[in-house]
Amino acid sequence: MKNFILVENAEMTFHTKKGSFHALRDINLNVAKGEFVTLIGHSGCGKSTLLNLIAGLTVPTSGALFCDNREIAAPSPERAVVFQNHSLLPWLTCFENVHLGVERVFGATESKAQLDARTNAALELVDMGHAVSKRPHEISGGMKQRVGIARALAMEPKVLLMDEPFGALDALTRAKLQDELLKIVQRTHSTVVMVTHDVDEAVLLSDRIVMMTNGPAATIGEIVSVNLPRPRNRVELAADTRYVNYRKEVLDFLYTRHGHVERQAA
Repeated sequence: MKNFILVENAEMTFHTKKGSFHALRDINLNVAKGEFVTLIGHSGCGKSTLLNLIAGLTVPTSGALFCDNREIAAPSPERAVVFQNHSLLPWLTCFENVHLGVERVFGATESKAQLDARTNAALELVDMGHAVSKRPHEISGGMKQRVGIARALAMEPKVLLMDEPFGALDALTRAKLQDELLKIVQRTHSTVVMVTHDVDEAVLLSDRIVMMTNGPAATIGEIVSVNLPRPRNRVELAADTRYVNYRKEVLDFLYTRHGHVERQAA
């Protein structure tokens, strides 16, 4: 199904004490059901702002956004968000953190046993079934992110929105979770929109890479379709000329044709 997520002529201007800031201009984007799309660009290019618009956390100054043919006007469990900060409640166990979202979405229609089963299934999906009784301070940063992803997936969202979910992790943990995310998406057929600064992450995970121009008044510069077969293996792809060419195409856009504004001003 085409246009599962549809962004039409979206503009975003923030009004601050220092005046107006034109963050995004003329954003037009469609995402198909089951597609994995990444948003990439330099700091200040509006990636997270666009993700927040899709999430319904902010409303565009003009234009419109739709999900499954319904206008996006507010946050909804159908569009679950995973942030760079795991946002787990420290006084709750891993099970309780996930169960909180499950209960909110399904509590009125399902029994306690069904809610518990959903919670456990989500934790097992991200290989955290062994840590159901642990609290956030008792597990590693990578494990916290797994629980955050489990909480989002447990609500059975139509769309999974991820704002640099692995950005604060060390390289090895980041790679491990990228591989796990590939497997999860393969199993769940999730529609994913993810913000990243990492070119290799974008090429490894994406069906399409949306490359943003520099802000202010940032817009979509180019979109790269990543035609690599799934499932994907990072070791095999490292020597794949198609992977290398996609990576070069994104790097060329970011660092040759749209170098960071600080460098341009130097």
